[in-house]
Amino acid sequence: MWLWTRQKSPPVGRRPPKVSSIRPLRATQSASPTQGWIASADELYSLLTVLVTRLATRHELRALRFPNAGCWPMAQHHGSHSLEVGGVGAGGVELDDDGHAARTGNLWTCFAHIITAVIGCGVLALSWSVAQLGWVGGPVAMLCFAFVTYLSAFLLSHCYRSPASDDGSLKRQRNYTYMDAVRTHLELARATRPGEKRTWLCGLFQYLNMYGTAIAYTITTATCLRAIVRANCYHSQGHSAPCGAGGDHLYMLLFGAAQAVLSLIPNFHSMAWLSAVAAVMSFTYATIGLGLGLAKTIENGAIKGSVAGVPMSTAPQKVWRVAQAIGDIAFAYPYTIVLLEIQDTLKSPPPESETMQKGNVLAVLATTFFYLAVGCFGYAAFGNAAPGNLLTGFGFYEPYWLIDFANACIVLHLLGGYQMFSQQIFTFADRSLAARFPNSAFVNKSYAVKVPGAPASWSYSLNLQRLCFRTAYVASTTGLALLFPYFNEVLGVLGAVVFWPLAIYLPVEMYCVQRGVLPWTRTWVALQAFSVVCFVVGTFAFVGSVEGVIRKRLG
Repeated sequence: MWLWTRQKSPPVGRRPPKVSSIRPLRATQSASPTQGWIASADELYSLLTVLVTRLATRHELRALRFPNAGCWPMAQHHGSHSLEVGGVGAGGVELDDDGHAARTGNLWTCFAHIITAVIGCGVLALSWSVAQLGWVGGPVAMLCFAFVTYLSAFLLSHCYRSPASDDGSLKRQRNYTYMDAVRTHLELARATRPGEKRTWLCGLFQYLNMYGTAIAYTITTATCLRAIVRANCYHSQGHSAPCGAGGDHLYMLLFGAAQAVLSLIPNFHSMAWLSAVAAVMSFTYATIGLGLGLAKTIENGAIKGSVAGVPMSTAPQKVWRVAQAIGDIAFAYPYTIVLLEIQDTLKSPPPESETMQKGNVLAVLATTFFYLAVGCFGYAAFGNAAPGNLLTGFGFYEPYWLIDFANACIVLHLLGGYQMFSQQIFTFADRSLAARFPNSAFVNKSYAVKVPGAPASWSYSLNLQRLCFRTAYVASTTGLALLFPYFNEVLGVLGAVVFWPLAIYLPVEMYCVQRGVLPWTRTWVALQAFSVVCFVVGTFAFVGSVEGVIRKRLG
């Protein structure tokens, strides 16, 4: 991700500048209102040439703006833009002020994108989380995280447009991604080494989140495959049959083998249909989980559970369970990593921040209602015996086909979701190694390999660096999943480790820079207090989740 700037248009007859070396375009002096930005036909021609070139380089990226996530990866944008003109491009395509195709997103598309980004595999652990916290603590914790998520999104939505600098070169600059916003507000705006460190840490936590999510997806997929086998066994042999279906190790290895193959498919990250499939699958299995919990509660004729939640033999054990539950909820809620990418789809006017804030309100309300329903109905159905994964704990036996279908939806979602996260890391590795070793044949050379049974004109482009790195990557995520196959604890670690730095600290710091909030003012003190409280909560959840992983591993 690099910050791109625009340079002056070249005279006619010269080649236009490369996109990567463009500098801010200044307004030219003109007495005519129609010439306020473009002084001559020569400059107009050069500008259109640059815009067409830029649009062509971004065509592939726009095809995959929203890889779904329950957890969502960074898009492959390469910086922020400051061009202050709009108009019509080649072929009559309407352009926005940054020279990209006109954005058409509105409040409802914003709402839909947020819901798609938030609801995912984290919803499966909410019933277990409510069981650990009880009928009071569980709902209160989810409401608190809803408020924190909204406030974080409110702060970050103001950072899509950067403030003007003294010379106007950053006037109304768009920040397409989270990393762009951090770089612009905390590095370029301050021009200090601490800003560089925070940009580096932002990237580290984002890639760490992607890598950890790949591990979590491996664990979740294995438990779902095992649940499908067990559901069919219970249906055919009875609920008392010894349907262990073996351990999860075999299913993890199968999932890892599938991902090793998928990782080598050229342009796999460009398959935009994966996002749509993932969105449909996540909604499907989450809704099935909600419906089954409601049906089970009605069947029981009573609401199970207690005010204090699952009793533990000692107070420290209860404290660690509460911490793990908070970590699981933290994993399910925030969507700050992709908020600016969603905001980048919104048309203006009205200002993107206004539409985004309305979308945040609607999305947080809808998500909170859905999460409360899933978590509370699951706890009401199973009480203190609520399973760690609502669809694989086998509180439900029938209808077995619905259990199978829900778990199959999870598997399909995570097959594509693993790649959506991992391809971002693959792209980063490819670019970094190519820049570090530009003359290495191992890194840069590709070999045409004929595939048996394929048309004679078709061949696979094999790159040894990609083969080795991607295979090692998949092997490492599979190995860690085999070593720590603990669904709730791993989700808790992932939720806690990125909660404060990405969802709280950086949005607060960027907002203070963007709005010019001075130290020790009321607003500054309130925001810093909010950050400190969230830091304590995140640390508590992280320590408790790590304790759970270690205890189970040594247990």
